[in-house]
Amino acid sequence: MTKAQETYLCYNRNETMKQFSDIRPSPLAGRWYPANPKRLAESVDGYISQAQVPELSGKVAALISPHAGHLYSGPVAGYAFKTLQGRQADLVVILSPFHQLHPGEILTTGHDAYQTPLGDVPVDRDSLEWVDSALRDRIGTGLTQIRNDPEHAVEILLPFFQRTFPDGFQLLPLMIRDQAPSLMRALGSILAALMSSRGALLAASTDLSHFHPAAEARMMDQTIIDRIQALDPEGLYQVQQSGTGSACGLGPLAAVLWATSEIGPVTSKILNYAHSGDITGDNASVVGYTSGVLIRD
Repeated sequence: MTKAQETYLCYNRNETMKQFSDIRPSPLAGRWYPANPKRLAESVDGYISQAQVPELSGKVAALISPHAGHLYSGPVAGYAFKTLQGRQADLVVILSPFHQLHPGEILTTGHDAYQTPLGDVPVDRDSLEWVDSALRDRIGTGLTQIRNDPEHAVEILLPFFQRTFPDGFQLLPLMIRDQAPSLMRALGSILAALMSSRGALLAASTDLSHFHPAAEARMMDQTIIDRIQALDPEGLYQVQQSGTGSACGLGPLAAVLWATSEIGPVTSKILNYAHSGDITGDNASVVGYTSGVLIRD
């Protein structure tokens, strides 16, 4: 281990142990995942350990993970996080949709940390301010900070990152209200610079089609998966506009594809697919989930 790595790990342990005074309280614990820390750790560890992934050569630059309650999407998410075992990240950038109405194009937290039953996750305020400034320079508007938000699509991934990176990490949450391709392309370019300078790991938080019969959902979801595998962000928008596929995190997916592709060749690997009917047994109206990674050689 290099001296820089030792310094980083020591810093993150201190950050993990630090008592933050301004914490976003969890609105999900006990509802979307277990509130008991031991039960939550065991369930997340189980989802990851049960996933069977092929041996991947190269470094994971970004991952794709669903954001439903752990009971539904946890088994699928486990596949993406399985690929991160034994690795460490300095900065995790989670891009998600924002499922409620709120002013602003791209939202972020106004708090210094996120709370889960597994501990507090520190927000990287320096990176947040840098992205805000870069957006203002590029498109004229920056990040909108929000406090006590109810958004689940960022937090639902945090216990997986906490169990995968036990030495700690810093978080930059980006919740997308305006998923227009021009904005996502600009955001992707900014995040590419953050990946190069900080070694940031990107995560696109998204579910796929909503409330279609299972057979129809599978066909629709495959069109989105095909575009991810082809590293084709423009194609994602074409699929959604044509009605042949959909993803609530289409913008985050596109931004991540643009960001990773900008700094060099990557390979897309879809690791798992399922839908809510696989858990409930009700195939009349389902929500689709997929997980995958973008690998840099």
